[in-house]
Amino acid sequence: MSYMIVMGAGAAPGVPSLCKGWGDCDPDNKYNLRRRSGTYYNFNGTKIIVDTSPDLRFQLLEYNIRELDAVLYTHVHADHLHGIDDLREINRIGRCNINFYTTKPVLDEIRERFGYLLSNPNEVKDVIKCASLVANEVECEKAFNVKDVNIVPIKLGGHNVPSFGYVFNEGEIVHIADFKYFPESTLDYLRKIKIKTLIAPLTTPKGETYHVGLEELMLYVKEIAPEKVILNHMASECDYNKINEMTPDNVFPAFEGMNVEL
Repeated sequence: MSYMIVMGAGAAPGVPSLCKGWGDCDPDNKYNLRRRSGTYYNFNGTKIIVDTSPDLRFQLLEYNIRELDAVLYTHVHADHLHGIDDLREINRIGRCNINFYTTKPVLDEIRERFGYLLSNPNEVKDVIKCASLVANEVECEKAFNVKDVNIVPIKLGGHNVPSFGYVFNEGEIVHIADFKYFPESTLDYLRKIKIKTLIAPLTTPKGETYHVGLEELMLYVKEIAPEKVILNHMASECDYNKINEMTPDNVFPAFEGMNVEL
């Protein structure tokens, strides 16, 4: 069986945030409590997470994730990357390296910030002291495999750092990170595949300078026609019930621990 778990449905400040508290979110609705973004995928036993938020330790503990075949990175913002050192605990359990995959702009930044975590394929670092990770550079629209899972990176546009998404198994899942618009080449690619589930960010309903808004996102949804859409990366402007009311029947706001069979 294949399934996904939303480990974190929140944007960078989380909900509640220190600055805005609950904002527009109803504090009595448990679905409005959000850690920073992170998603676990299990494809018939092949275990992959997308991004390592600063809340990763709590997420791995809560969902009893003790082994990984790969980590994929979408971009270098702290809410998607800075839990990277917590992968050390997975290293300790298995006494082996963890492979991570990302594009050159993201990999270059990880090497600069977290070079002490990187290892060679045949050399496991002292995992009592730090994580032991093997970097794998991938290219947009060029497929690679993690065991039997086919993955294609795609380029996203309009964010204030290079940002990327991943297409799993030719559309079984399309995981989109922070973006403002789809470059035309990416849009052409997505039009050509049959998307079963789209995971997409909705930081705020009205959108921001570097983030797509709900109206724009729904136009893209209409164009690429996924069977199901799950909205994550939601800030305190996104009340769960209100977003649910504002969206079509096949579009669902994410929540912590959301488990979706693929």
